[in-house]
Amino acid sequence: MRLIRVEYRNESFWGLLDLEATCLQRIRAPFAQWAPALATQGVDALSLDKVGIMLEQCRVLPPLEPGARVFGVGLNYLSHLQRLGSVAPEHPLGYIKPASALVGASDDIQYPALTAQLDYEVELVAVVARALGEEPHASACLLGYTCGNDISARDAGKRIARLDLLTQKAMDRTTPVGPWIVTLDEFAGGQPQLDIELRVNDERRQFDNTRHMLFPIDELLDFVDARITLQPGDLLFTGSTHGVGLEDGRFLQPGDQVDACIEGIGRLSNRVSEARILSTARSGGRLGWPVLP
Repeated sequence: MRLIRVEYRNESFWGLLDLEATCLQRIRAPFAQWAPALATQGVDALSLDKVGIMLEQCRVLPPLEPGARVFGVGLNYLSHLQRLGSVAPEHPLGYIKPASALVGASDDIQYPALTAQLDYEVELVAVVARALGEEPHASACLLGYTCGNDISARDAGKRIARLDLLTQKAMDRTTPVGPWIVTLDEFAGGQPQLDIELRVNDERRQFDNTRHMLFPIDELLDFVDARITLQPGDLLFTGSTHGVGLEDGRFLQPGDQVDACIEGIGRLSNRVSEARILSTARSGGRLGWPVLP
């Protein structure tokens, strides 16, 4: 199944997508009710409207339930670390994104005012259906997977010679996610083995397979859940592979077209907007530190 979140006639809601017919049925059941029950009850858990809505009449939103959290981990592909002259870590690097950082599958990526090194990172994103509890295989608690592009400001923190994940990972409208969630039943059990690819202006920059993760999905979920209890609807970005701009200095520029694709899930197709410029009052303070491209 493909579960999609859309805006239609000034309402935002979840739907069950028929990709061949390019239409969806609205899900009437509350998310907290249907998400944990979907694996056992199937379509019956959704309380679907009988009348369909054409997808072209909707705006596709990031597949995030209001109130859910967005987590991410890094340092999860050895080839990426090797190209940066680093080695495999003992555990992932974790961070949190605000919901305001997310954009939909065809929305513009907002070029922030505080960076001149805007980078791309195609990532498999896991979506939680129920609390992990004592489940021996954490991935069994997932609703499914979606596609993410973890846009990063690589020069964040240079002025203080420290890691600045707030600026690097959390800025408004910088992170495409979607276009929908593909449910867990469409994947073989265990670690997904999916091709991931990212192109900038139709030039392939990244290509790998999720079987090459240093830390598998189960371990990533347990890592986060041990610190912050995961809840239905939470998203987890699982790290990116080699080929990013940080490796060769080819960062994103305003007007670039960025396409991130994951086998069996879908494609994000986003344009980078013109760079934002802070007002004189805001940029003059020592906390602004704008670096304009």
